[in-house]
Formats: sequence, structure tokens, C-alpha cells
Amino acid sequence: MSTPIEIDQTWAAHGPAGAVGSVQRSGDDFYVSLPGEDARRGPYESLDVAKRALHAALGPGAERPDFTEH
Repeated sequence: MSTPIEIDQTWAAHGPAGAVGSVQRSGDDFYVSLPGEDARRGPYESLDVAKRALHAALGPGAERPDFTEH
């Protein structure tokens, strides 16, 4: 289970099959959450790095998801 953090912004990640995860910003740090995982991944130093980490976590051949700020 992840330690609670204060979330300042969230970006939802959507692929061809629907929602595939999200990126959250807390202060200067970025975290990745994936469906079926209790623990948050990160912190990452930038939004771009967190988006690349989420894409990589989807596995080889996965399309890069679209990210929408919420």
C-alpha cells in the first residue's frame, strides 16, 4: 500500500482498451499509478519522465497512451 501523498494534479492515461493508469503530481514530484497495483511508482523528476515510465510499464509493443489532465 502506498503512503498517502497530497495530489496537486492528475493526468489520466487512456489507450485503445480504455484507462491504463494515471500520473499524479505532488509538489515537484510525479508518481505513476497502474490498475491492479496497490503501490504507486516513483517519484519521477518530471511529467515527461513519469509519462514514459507509465508507457514502459504497459509492456513491449503497447501504444503510447493519451494523457488528459483532470
